[in-house]
Amino acid sequence: MIHLSALLEVALRSGAVYLMLLVLLRAAGKRHTAQLSPHDAVLMLLIANAVQSAMIGSNVTLWAGLVAVATLILLNVVIARLVLRNRRFAPLLAGKPTLLIHNGLIQTHALEREGILIDELEAQLRRHGYERLEQVKIAVQETDGSISVIGFGPIDERRLPRLAGATRLS
Repeated sequence: MIHLSALLEVALRSGAVYLMLLVLLRAAGKRHTAQLSPHDAVLMLLIANAVQSAMIGSNVTLWAGLVAVATLILLNVVIARLVLRNRRFAPLLAGKPTLLIHNGLIQTHALEREGILIDELEAQLRRHGYERLEQVKIAVQETDGSISVIGFGPIDERRLPRLAGATRLS
């Protein structure tokens, strides 16, 4: 027999764990979620755990596993839509791009804040085809943890104000 109170508890626990992991991954920084948004990473981790528990059956019924998965997917959809539709939620949940290099100069405070070693940054520059810092106009750590590099040459200056720390450019 299905006990609705037990399923409601599963939904509440699943939601609480999802939100806590989302906050922790966001606090951990962009490096830890490279190529995945924090809410997508949380979803993958929790669905795997919820489905595994439901399949093993150790004190968790199939219905409890299904409720957990449904709760996680619903929360992920709601948060993804909040990020897309409301500019206030996007920086809170996904973060902001961070300026790492400006006009060939490494922004050391940004590297420290993001936990990036200079060697790692230089390796990324080489992957983008730049041998020297002097060739780089800007390098940005994107919200997904990847690093974008723009060399000297034409650039759309209207995009710069969206970068964290871009107000210090001039």
